[in-house]
Amino acid sequence: MSTTVGPQQSATSAPRSSGVARALPGLALGAAVSAAALGLNRWVPSLSPLLVAIVVGATLANTGRIGAGLEPGLAVASRRLLRLGVALLGLQLALGDVLRLGWGVIAVVVAVVALGIAGGMVVGRLLGLSRSQTLLIAGGFSICGAAAAAAVDGVIESEDDELVTSVALVVLFGTAMIPLLPLAAGWIGLAPAQAGMWAGASIHEVAQVVAASGVIGSGALAVGVVVKLGRVLMLAPVLALIGLAERRRAARSGAGTAGDGSAADGSTGGGRGGRPPLVPLFVVGFVALMALRTTGVVPSGVLSLAKWGETALLTIAMFALGTGVRVASLRRVGPRPFVLAGATTVWVAVVALGGILLAT
Repeated sequence: MSTTVGPQQSATSAPRSSGVARALPGLALGAAVSAAALGLNRWVPSLSPLLVAIVVGATLANTGRIGAGLEPGLAVASRRLLRLGVALLGLQLALGDVLRLGWGVIAVVVAVVALGIAGGMVVGRLLGLSRSQTLLIAGGFSICGAAAAAAVDGVIESEDDELVTSVALVVLFGTAMIPLLPLAAGWIGLAPAQAGMWAGASIHEVAQVVAASGVIGSGALAVGVVVKLGRVLMLAPVLALIGLAERRRAARSGAGTAGDGSAADGSTGGGRGGRPPLVPLFVVGFVALMALRTTGVVPSGVLSLAKWGETALLTIAMFALGTGVRVASLRRVGPRPFVLAGATTVWVAVVALGGILLAT
């Protein structure tokens, strides 16, 4: 018996196929840049593919080489692929590795994230910045850089240029800490292990921690990375708390009405389509994969493949976010986000240093 495609089915499938076709050019360019950045990282391990991708994206955007035809694919990469990459990041975390740091260092990690976000929120309020911009910067700088800022963006209502600004500031200030923190650690007289802990507890991106710890010495590298992964572990509970706060704010302001699920001002909620989620799906995936890794049942080959996939996805996403970094836009936002980024960087570093000295 033959079947025919009805008008409604045809109308539904056509937009989907056309949407995929529109996204392909941007995704293909992102994949090409990701492959090049990953290849460069194999030759020069100190160069993070994520940071390379952001710089390439910003360079292309500011030289007028990002056309309108690339934008649909870049939008998919900056949201869907990024969240998938964040979820896969859970496979890189085993609770046992973090617990072996000892309760003193674990307390330092919790304090850095909690006090870092709280201090950033206070400074952002004093500067008159929007709550969303402040949360993106404070969360990103306190947890794990660009990926954390993008994850926070998944549970709050923010403007696209606010996320782009936060990512650009992560690159700027995190990169500046690579030479500055080892110099400061030597001036203070920290032992290599202490300096590695300080790097892991205060620098924004995992790759930046690796670079700074490598400058300090091999004794700092392993401990610095594990401390940094302890901060990454805080991503899930922090996002859950932010999601809960957003739902309460939405309820108080009358968001999520029975009509179309939109907010009172006509904008959608932090979940980009209604009431902000308490725990976004990609965070559930992050926690589930972290629990799976902790069991020890995942073969090393699968972990290596997942690590490559996570890095590739995040590199494509960072390239897409980088294309939104426009010099004119950064000039337009003014100096206040830069002041907040600098203040949060210094505050997190001070809290981390004080905690490490007390714990060790």
